[in-house]
Amino acid sequence: MSPHVSIIIVNWNGWKDTIECLESLYRITYPNYDVIVVDNGSRDDSVQKIKEYAEGRLEVNSKFFEYNPYNKPIKVFEITEDEAKQGEFNRPAYKKFDPNRRIILIKNKDNYGFAGGNNVGIKFALSVLNPDYILLLNNDTVVDPNFLRELVKVAEGDKKIGVVGPGIYCYTNHFRLWSPYGLKEGENKITYKHLFGAALLINVIPLGYTGLFDENYFLYQEEVDLLYRIATTGFSLEYSQNAKVFHKETISKERAYALYYKIRNEYYFLTKNNLGYLKLTKFLGNLLLIIAKFSLKGKIKHASMAVKGLLDGINCKMRYVISPPIPQQVQ
Repeated sequence: MSPHVSIIIVNWNGWKDTIECLESLYRITYPNYDVIVVDNGSRDDSVQKIKEYAEGRLEVNSKFFEYNPYNKPIKVFEITEDEAKQGEFNRPAYKKFDPNRRIILIKNKDNYGFAGGNNVGIKFALSVLNPDYILLLNNDTVVDPNFLRELVKVAEGDKKIGVVGPGIYCYTNHFRLWSPYGLKEGENKITYKHLFGAALLINVIPLGYTGLFDENYFLYQEEVDLLYRIATTGFSLEYSQNAKVFHKETISKERAYALYYKIRNEYYFLTKNNLGYLKLTKFLGNLLLIIAKFSLKGKIKHASMAVKGLLDGINCKMRYVISPPIPQQVQ
């Protein structure tokens, strides 16, 4: 029997992306999987729209596929955050449905960020569904029908493989490869720097040693930290060139809130994991250049947020201290 994979998607005010992702998932060739959508306290009508999609009342338009009305309705097993944490779930009823005719919808009380939202889903999957692998998948992705089969094929090749990442292609440009990041020609070893958090197949065994996401990150760098911790336990990180995932491009890279989180969290990552003075010095040098660049451009808010990110990182004042507005397209 094929290994059991629990797929976790975090949604936050992004139901249009989420239902396109779901429609691509329900046509994959892999036979043994769960789909868990964790709604991270959405303030729009995401929960209702996802249920309407599952009922067959909301069609999905995509350039990647034609909408399939024949596997609808999809049975929605809707539970609260508290029920998920307590393991309250009707598993016998759930098991009666085929993988492409069922979905678990967990409703979080608030937005816990990428790290916290995924942690709710992972804990539920591990305690109730007993999977062999966890697949983390961004809601703004579309998957190739064979992507999970290819990921599992690589993962099953060696018991010491902890994580497998697919090739990440731009949604708008199928020929531009995003992942693995920065892998030089002739370089064979995949490190925590090379894989991209939009899609990761994780063996559940190393999670028993490392724990889950560090929720102090809230947004950005949380997957880098987890990958680093998994690698330090002796498990390897791998890449499947035959597994394809298409990811929508965002425009948030130079927004002030994103700059804050990236600087705060990179400092936190380097110091938390004791990665040495050389890397920390390089980071601080790059930060000075970033502050100077935005100051010269007259973008004082960006420069000040960069400084605040560093200060909050130094003081370990993490996600409970500052809450810049998080746009819809960022989970």
